[in-house]
Amino acid sequence: MTYTIDEAARPALETFQGFDVDTQLALLWFGYLDIKDKLTPAPPQSVEAPGRAVFELIENLSPEKQLQAQRDIINGAATDISRGYNALSPNAKLEVWLLLAQGMENGTIIQVPSDYQLPGETDQFTAMIKKLEFEQRINFMLSAVQAMG
Repeated sequence: MTYTIDEAARPALETFQGFDVDTQLALLWFGYLDIKDKLTPAPPQSVEAPGRAVFELIENLSPEKQLQAQRDIINGAATDISRGYNALSPNAKLEVWLLLAQGMENGTIIQVPSDYQLPGETDQFTAMIKKLEFEQRINFMLSAVQAMG
């Protein structure tokens, strides 16, 4: 399946990819907070099962290794979890990140420190995202998670 980025989301994607891995992780978390109330209840089984399988591999790790697994996915490290992630469809990859964010909310996944502040250089990125419609934000998220690995 070929996936095409919405041209309205391309500048945000290019900016996002320029950030370091930990800033990207934080932006994914804050992006989840931005869209979570508008998400449909459950993805189709064809997306949920493979995405959940990769999520559960991460969830079963110690908190430090959970963080490293997320960093490895973003950096494209040659790990079993990254290879499993890379085999997923774009929607299943997004499901992994949504499940990770939900795990952060419920405490099963290592959380962004409560005192974490996004770097100042993310202000322009945040402004770009806020201008996007909900569907364009989802397209951005799909594009960002598809490009990882």
